[in-house]
Amino acid sequence: MGMPASVTHGALHGPPPPPIEHGWGGGGSPGPRGSSRRTAFAGLFVLLAATAMVFAAFTTAFVMRRGLSDDWAGTPRPPILWVNTVVLLISSIVLDRSRHALKAGDRSRFNVWWTTATALGIVFLLGQAFVWRQLWGRGIYMATNPSSSFFFMLTAAHAFHLLGGVAALLYVDVQALRLRLGPAKRTTIDVTAIYWHFLDGVWLYLMALFYFWG
Repeated sequence: MGMPASVTHGALHGPPPPPIEHGWGGGGSPGPRGSSRRTAFAGLFVLLAATAMVFAAFTTAFVMRRGLSDDWAGTPRPPILWVNTVVLLISSIVLDRSRHALKAGDRSRFNVWWTTATALGIVFLLGQAFVWRQLWGRGIYMATNPSSSFFFMLTAAHAFHLLGGVAALLYVDVQALRLRLGPAKRTTIDVTAIYWHFLDGVWLYLMALFYFWG
């Protein structure tokens, strides 16, 4: 007596693959997720190294120009810089809270915290624009003196990199609200958070540079 076709299929080919879940818990395409995650983090580390080299080059030029001549006039530092710093630090704290909520399976809290972090990133950029406007209102521009040139150049370079971070935050935010954060998206979340924390560190470094050397 012959065996049923389903049993024969199972014996020859093993159990059928589990269905792919779409939405929050699944949603990722099948494949070697571990390899994709390693590739993503390798790309991140290359980006972090390149960014660090850019700011290291700016710092070297800053220090050398600072000691070359007597035409260096310190650039005023609007108090809102401290407000911006606090906003950026809080955004990092909130970002970590959102990741913890995601690991705990609390989708609604993840959405709230991640959206809050994204909004704080945008607030920081608006605050930086306000700093520049305050300096322009005092007649201080990029070409006013070497100190102001480096101030505008360094803060603009940081804002440019942070703008990329905000774009990544917005992307994750949209995917979360559409319930499309599968395993592949979790890597995007981790990479984005690490990049954001790195930019926080760069900003603290720039603040020290401005206040101790500017």
